[in-house]
Amino acid sequence: MSCCRVLLRSSAGDSCFLSDRLCSALHKRTWRVFSAILLNDKSSSSFRRRGSPEVWAPSSWARPFYTSSSSEGRYIAAESTDSRASLFTNLDGEKKWENYLVVNFYVLVNIDDPQGEVARHLAFMQNKDIQGRILISSQGINAQYSGPREDVIAYANWVREDPRYASLYVQVSPSFDGHAFPRLKLRYKPSLVQVEGGTASLPITDPCSRAIPLSPGQWKDKITQNAICVEDSADSACQTMKRTVLVLDVRNGYEWDIGHFKGAQRPPVDCFKSTEFGLQYTEDKESDPLANVDKENTDVLMYCTGGIRCDIYSAILRQKGFKNLYSLQGGVARYLIEESGENWLGNLFVFDSRLSVPPAAYKQSLDILEDGMQSMTNLAEAELPEQLEFCRCNLCQGSLSQMRHRNCANLDCNRLFLCCDRCVQEVMGCCSKLCTVAPRKRPFFSSPQQYQRWHNYRDGCLSPPPDGYLGERANRRLRDLQQEQLEKTNFTPTESLDGVNA
Repeated sequence: MSCCRVLLRSSAGDSCFLSDRLCSALHKRTWRVFSAILLNDKSSSSFRRRGSPEVWAPSSWARPFYTSSSSEGRYIAAESTDSRASLFTNLDGEKKWENYLVVNFYVLVNIDDPQGEVARHLAFMQNKDIQGRILISSQGINAQYSGPREDVIAYANWVREDPRYASLYVQVSPSFDGHAFPRLKLRYKPSLVQVEGGTASLPITDPCSRAIPLSPGQWKDKITQNAICVEDSADSACQTMKRTVLVLDVRNGYEWDIGHFKGAQRPPVDCFKSTEFGLQYTEDKESDPLANVDKENTDVLMYCTGGIRCDIYSAILRQKGFKNLYSLQGGVARYLIEESGENWLGNLFVFDSRLSVPPAAYKQSLDILEDGMQSMTNLAEAELPEQLEFCRCNLCQGSLSQMRHRNCANLDCNRLFLCCDRCVQEVMGCCSKLCTVAPRKRPFFSSPQQYQRWHNYRDGCLSPPPDGYLGERANRRLRDLQQEQLEKTNFTPTESLDGVNA
């Protein structure tokens, strides 16, 4: 959630601003909801999302309002107008979000009793203000979570105290709007990362079965030398390297769209589970960066956001015969901390409410741990670097004011896309004209941010579908059915040995 303006009950100027917004309310429920907030009516359940400190007020304004409960139970309303949010301030002048962090870590080790491990972690989480996704399986832990600095660091240190997880590398980045996740999901899952067929049969806990990890410095040397050789192929020192180094982005295509390493091809997938690099038997697909690659003599340099996707996918490639596999240890997040983003273009896509993080935020992560958030400088200028040719509006191919995705307002589409300020106003937060007439269309946000669950918007947003409208999923099913019928129509029965059609 992004917020840049705080509305306090004691502020006369903000009261005028609030009055102006209230005058544009479209139905009585909105008045009841906001009155309950101002009167501190904790008994009102018509708008409160159970178990969450954040409350959504139904969208009747041009820009939505959010609320947050302070430690004394008093409410503050904030207008969501910009992705680079200022900090919430409670009635005592305290900066509410200034010490909130996002933490990521994973470890691939054998865990004999993963269900018991889940219970142990849940017990430690009691009285901790932590929200996020923490998955535990018989092959390790994969965690992304947010919370106050003291709580998130305490949990990471507690995990690392276990001798099984002593090698754990923890990545920290700032969270500008409090929690970056809506709730805590700490559970057992058979596979830490979704791949076709699952990971149970893969030897991912054996380091020898995975790619050789390269430190950020080693990675930088490798790709820098490769870039020099691509630009100057006549250099004698590069003759032995020519066409023997391949930088492989093991992420989704939409992640590549806002940031990637120089020389990395855009992944042709939008779901990691669908990744099939190097797995095709014919190996002749143009979209496969590993097609026709010499498995014996090509150095494949793999990278992803935090490292876990590379570790797991490299185990699959090892089984397919690829010999020289290398991965960026700690992923792009660690590289941006230690190498200041050299050879990296754009921002880093993240799977939380921030959606993307500029390299400058990671460069100061070590200072956050040592000195707290006071060491952070203003990151607004680093939010949008020089315009990059690959980062364009998906609708008009124009330049962007923010390198940040948004989800299509059509719930049945929910596509992640990039959009300029002009186009997003025209399509009201949707990815296409078709989605603007969808029956389950969520509110339009002027700045990119994550949507809440549909029930928060349903009453104010549901509208009857136009004649002939089909959602994205229904269209996909229809296309599949038409393809099946076409294949049946074009089917030619083969002739058996005795001359009779079989």
